[in-house]
Amino acid sequence: MSKDSSSVERFGYKQELKRGLSFADILIYGLIFMVPIAPFGVYGEVMVGAKGMVALAYLIGMVGMIFTALSYARMSEEFPLAGSVYSYVGRGLNHHIGFIAGWLILLDYILIPTLMYVVSAAALKGVLPGVPSGVWIIVFVIINTVINYFGIEMTAKTNKVFLVFELIVLVLFLIFGIYAVASGVNGAEFSFDPLFNPDQFSFSLVLGAVSIAVLSFLGFDAISTLSEESKGGPKAIGRGMVFSLLLVGVLFIVQTWVAALIIPDFKSFSDIDTAFYETAEIAGGKWLGVLTAVATALAWGIADALVAQAAISRVLYSMARDKKLPHFLSKVHPKYRTPYASTLLVAGISVILGFVFLGGIDKLASLVNFGALSAFLLLNISVFYHFIIKKKSRDFFRYLILPLIGFIIVGFVWVNFGTNTKVLGFSWLAVGILVTIIVALKGKDTTIDLD
Repeated sequence: MSKDSSSVERFGYKQELKRGLSFADILIYGLIFMVPIAPFGVYGEVMVGAKGMVALAYLIGMVGMIFTALSYARMSEEFPLAGSVYSYVGRGLNHHIGFIAGWLILLDYILIPTLMYVVSAAALKGVLPGVPSGVWIIVFVIINTVINYFGIEMTAKTNKVFLVFELIVLVLFLIFGIYAVASGVNGAEFSFDPLFNPDQFSFSLVLGAVSIAVLSFLGFDAISTLSEESKGGPKAIGRGMVFSLLLVGVLFIVQTWVAALIIPDFKSFSDIDTAFYETAEIAGGKWLGVLTAVATALAWGIADALVAQAAISRVLYSMARDKKLPHFLSKVHPKYRTPYASTLLVAGISVILGFVFLGGIDKLASLVNFGALSAFLLLNISVFYHFIIKKKSRDFFRYLILPLIGFIIVGFVWVNFGTNTKVLGFSWLAVGILVTIIVALKGKDTTIDLD
């Protein structure tokens, strides 16, 4: 194989994973990971946290993530490797800091499948109350593990089916929701309050809600883990991240705006975990409430968790390949060319943590965001350091201004994390630093210096 710009061989690795993903597959992967109907599952938490300005929370979240997505795009073109932020920070800044970034994103990726299963179980609780939530977790884990085990192309095909289903449900909700607002159902009327309400607005308040809302955008970065399986090269990865983020951001803003108009009183939900389904039932009847709940369960429990499991297995594979994690995690299936060992490990962890965090959606969401946003801060720094300091680029707009804006926005959201989240997050970070020190002392650094 020629060592072109998309070849992993120029970084000292062997091309083991199968390059079978088109740009459309990558775009769909990002949309599925972010879930076009993601606000269904966390709507109540964001609505209450933003005191009704839920659309504003998602707008700020999208803008903030766009700048970080651009940083991801720059680094994915420079280092087209499956390790995502672990590879980008490690090669752009420092390989020890790269491990810390990878360790932080592991907190995000390891917990995301668990969060998906917990949200799905909560959604199905109202539809089939007789089935224990733990049963749904086990069922979803088995389905996703089987699909991911048999190859990334099978995962891509499954993604397309679920994306169509989610978009159909979303269109139905918007049709009935807009009609309900136009008809004055539940006293609904058109208003800009979900986007900006001066009586409730405060900067810290909205940023606190954004810290939950950004959970729905985190899938864009997972696209970078597919760099070694893309047929379109590194530029396809960058475009996929930016385009999927913009598309899904518009969908989030529209659907939450409509929902907030139907029930503007953010204190009136009978159950914060089922707030969106209550809203859908008022808009279109019992059937629409059940449909949105089932759609959330399938979208989060299968579609989103499916790609989340694929993403984390590839980060584990990449870190194990560099001997930063146990070597067995780098094993690739001889026939399906998938990192099957890490895939099975993620499945086991998801089952255990799923039972631990049942009923704790808000705590789990905050921990996921701590890991992701902390890694994003390091990523934005690495863009500046790699291009401006190391490569002496004079393109200050792309490599200084844009990453700086991304850093500031993510930093503001990060500061607004709750105390418990920071305690748990820093505890995880401390373990990562300890592991880094142990690995360094043992001399297990296989990272290739290209400079």
